[in-house]
Amino acid sequence: MDTPVVAGSVAARLLTWYDRHHRDLPWRMPPKAIAAGQRPDPYHVWLSEIMLQQTTVEAVKPYFRAFLARWPNVKSLAAAETEDVMKAWAGLGYYSRARNLKKCADLLAAEHGGRFPDTEDGLRALPGVGSYTAAAIAAIAFNRPAAVVDGNVERVVSRLYAIETPLPAAKAEIRDIVARLLPVDRPGDFAQATMDLGATICTPRRPACLPCPLRDDCHASDDGDPERFPVKAAKAEKPFRRGAAFVAVRGDGAILLRKRIESGLLGGMTEVPTTAWTARTDGVATVEGAPFPADWRKTGSISHVFTHFALELTIFRADLANRPAPPGHWWADAADIHGEALPTVMKKAIEAAIPGATQKPRHPRGMN
Repeated sequence: MDTPVVAGSVAARLLTWYDRHHRDLPWRMPPKAIAAGQRPDPYHVWLSEIMLQQTTVEAVKPYFRAFLARWPNVKSLAAAETEDVMKAWAGLGYYSRARNLKKCADLLAAEHGGRFPDTEDGLRALPGVGSYTAAAIAAIAFNRPAAVVDGNVERVVSRLYAIETPLPAAKAEIRDIVARLLPVDRPGDFAQATMDLGATICTPRRPACLPCPLRDDCHASDDGDPERFPVKAAKAEKPFRRGAAFVAVRGDGAILLRKRIESGLLGGMTEVPTTAWTARTDGVATVEGAPFPADWRKTGSISHVFTHFALELTIFRADLANRPAPPGHWWADAADIHGEALPTVMKKAIEAAIPGATQKPRHPRGMN
């Protein structure tokens, strides 16, 4: 396909499509409202963009609504206890985001009067706000002409131009193209339109090319193989680590917990005692490393995949009549376990020893 892509035509057709087919999302202001002069709340845009990093829209929706109900603005989030924020985030994953969320709110409240900077440079200076998030907030909340490039945008642009350079090497090229396509008058809507096109039409598998507003310009569609794009470099195999987790249960059902160190993987989150997670194949399925001597019984094993490695934990359980918690640990009542700041891997570990323990209790029918 030799026909050049005309930037102004692409933006116009994409925005026309977006005006009719945009997704209704709890953090988004619809294009009609923006056309009437309203602007999205930067707090809503920032909160949603942080939550959406490496996380699906459907997974984020209930967390976003819960955070807004509890902390409706930056100042209320800054006034919250960090532990409460971590508990509210539990299950969403990538927990450094929650720590940076709190640090950012604290900084905005202390040094910016609870207001967000309205430029990319100012936004990038905030904790946890990288180049993509700064561009998204600048474009969507402040109508700045910023090139916003997420995975959906990469897919749309790489197909539109049939970019043969593999990701991630193609990122700079794609960003330059987005900057050229960007309409000066509606940069925020353009960013969200491109994201929506990638999420609903230009999908990773079986893209719906026929109703796509950019079909006439799409080099990949014309060549008949859009799924080949974006081209990706071969992924290295994830390292594999092993360890053991120890679920101690007191006679009244309380479970022994402790807090992880603030830095590193799952920093500041709550866990049951575990050994180190190593690549060793010997010794990890024993009670060596338990928090104290007891009748530890193996109850199974669980698997969990992190960004950079896969983990297998052997789970041991001990039932104790009564015992003081070791230093740095505490006994959590069984009825309160679901509210602890437990990451998914720790919920799996507890469930392997005590099925149903981490589930939020349901009220009997007819009760409030």
